Amino acid sequence: MPTGVALRDVREQLFDAADRILLRSGPEALTSRAVTEGAGCAKGVLHRHFADFDAFLAEYVLDRANRMDTEVLGLRDAAGTGTVTGNVAAALTSLFGSVAVAIVALVTFRDGLRARLRETWTAGVPVLTDAAVMIGDYLEDERARGRVAAGADTEVLGAVLIGTGHLLFADRTGAAPTPDQVRRTVETIIPG
Repeated sequence: MPTGVALRDVREQLFDAADRILLRSGPEALTSRAVTEGAGCAKGVLHRHFADFDAFLAEYVLDRANRMDTEVLGLRDAAGTGTVTGNVAAALTSLFGSVAVAIVALVTFRDGLRARLRETWTAGVPVLTDAAVMIGDYLEDERARGRVAAGADTEVLGAVLIGTGHLLFADRTGAAPTPDQVRRTVETIIPG
């Protein structure tokens, strides 16, 4: 790898390379060498910016979780517009159409990464936990508007929707679920 080449936003280049590797080949292919080669930099660059590879992975997962938070946050702005089913189906498709499923597999795959994440993330799996809360909050907003059944437990519905969404999108090697499949799933879970 060439040295002496100025790199801009090294952290983001490394994270983007990790995205590509995860989406293409899964968590088992994510190594420090693969990331630095994918980012077009020397292996030492990663270690200059992060204490070790698990530190890199922990920051990567938290960064991507925060990005996904902003994607799902758009759901809160949709409260009172469109249909509840359509809004939730679009949010699930956006969330799981991203690198989220691969990140969940990565967190599951690496014990050292889970241990690091527990230092700042005390429960659940990053990405899924926050998304379940955000969907639950959205459904609570819709319940207050009378668009979700008054007795619905929106917190539980958020968790069920995320778990079911994860199952729908979990197979990276097969075809993604169709918009109609996602919509029908959401329609079945959320009481009218």
